[in-house]
Amino acid sequence: MTKEEAINRARCEIQSYIVAAGYTQTEAVEACAVEFENWSPSDSNFSNKLEKQTIRYREVLELAEVLRYEIVWRLRRDD
Repeated sequence: MTKEEAINRARCEIQSYIVAAGYTQTEAVEACAVEFENWSPSDSNFSNKLEKQTIRYREVLELAEVLRYEIVWRLRRDD
């Protein structure tokens, strides 16, 4: 997988979780800004972070909380 493909995959995966939770990206960002004081309510700021792959893990955890997801680390089975 190329770096460009990895960036696109991560962005698409996060966006798909937002949609699956019943939010638009703008609504999700605004909800995070209400819930967490360190979030910018700017949708373009969030889009840039996804595009440039500069979103912080803490921000991903907070987004997951707002969307009512939990991030689970599970040991991969190498069969």
